[in-house]
Amino acid sequence: MTAIKRWLPGWRAWVLGLVGLYFMVPLLATGGFSLWAGGDRYNFSAYAALLESSDFWDSLGLSVRLAVLTIVISLVLLVPTVYWVQLRAPRLRPLMEFLAVLPFVVPPIALVEGLGSLYTGPQWLIGTPDFLVVAYVILALPYTYRALDVGMRSLDIRTLSEAAQSLGANWPTLMVRAILPNLIGTLVGATLLTLAIVMGEFTFANVLLFNTFAVYINYVGQNSGTEAAALSLLSFVMTWLAMAGILITGRRGQVQLGGAR
Repeated sequence: MTAIKRWLPGWRAWVLGLVGLYFMVPLLATGGFSLWAGGDRYNFSAYAALLESSDFWDSLGLSVRLAVLTIVISLVLLVPTVYWVQLRAPRLRPLMEFLAVLPFVVPPIALVEGLGSLYTGPQWLIGTPDFLVVAYVILALPYTYRALDVGMRSLDIRTLSEAAQSLGANWPTLMVRAILPNLIGTLVGATLLTLAIVMGEFTFANVLLFNTFAVYINYVGQNSGTEAAALSLLSFVMTWLAMAGILITGRRGQVQLGGAR
């Protein structure tokens, strides 16, 4: 507290302390309840039950696999698109902005019903959880596009492209060796945002009857209070790790762009 007052004198330290209590008290209460084993006994039985459950690992593995597929498809589609709009077709930026905000306007339940009615394809895709990737790519579009657009604008794309092409680089070499190395922070940021979205998405998976991690959290919450509290804390830890990754990556990206490294 003394160190905080030294850097944040006066009322700012109290505001920071109140904000910290606002966030920490519910988490501490949830953590205490997750350890409750009946009466005056407290142990880690709820966490042990979760870790021993095959449904926990199956749902977590499914969500991680869907997140990886969503991240790969989103970056493969959007990196060349944003690059081309930035370099060759800046007039299309309003159209991209409009498309990027559509997932915010259309309710998820309407979006998943529309996809289910309009989309047709092979059974190996429609009849499996991989179908969720189609919806997740659309759901993550605003965040992925914004991150890539900001990253591209912070670079002198035209100079980099002309310099690489003057040295004989073709388009794949230009992207891999000149553009992408300068977008590491942006790519990691977009990846972590997409990961957090997919891990916490509930509506699509629940409507389409796939047991993802978010659906499993909802199921546990209806059957066991202490395990639901323990599972909530685990999901908080995953979100915190993702946010910490974004902050660390953003700082490294600023140093790299400034040329100080």
